[in-house]
Amino acid sequence: MPSFVFTYRTVPGTTGTPESAKAWRAWFGAMGDQLADIGKPGTDAATVGNCGPGTRLGGYSLITADDLDAALEAAKGCPSLTRGGGVEVAQLGEVPALARETAG
Repeated sequence: MPSFVFTYRTVPGTTGTPESAKAWRAWFGAMGDQLADIGKPGTDAATVGNCGPGTRLGGYSLITADDLDAALEAAKGCPSLTRGGGVEVAQLGEVPALARETAG
């Protein structure tokens, strides 16, 4: 089954409260076995390029889903969406083995 990464775009000041922690725990719990790695929240953050005005990287999670549409459906429950943030969703590919040069 394919793996997907969710990166959370959060509005500063909308996370870290007991209310937001409860919402995140409930959403993660609702994903059940789809949640492959709960991830970690972001602490210090910086950007390169345009990452959306007023947002910052809030963290990430890894999930499994049948396809991108199923992953997007799972992302729709993210608490960040009700607090002015968003979720970027990307299917993860495999990194091909690097060819080794042989001496000789």
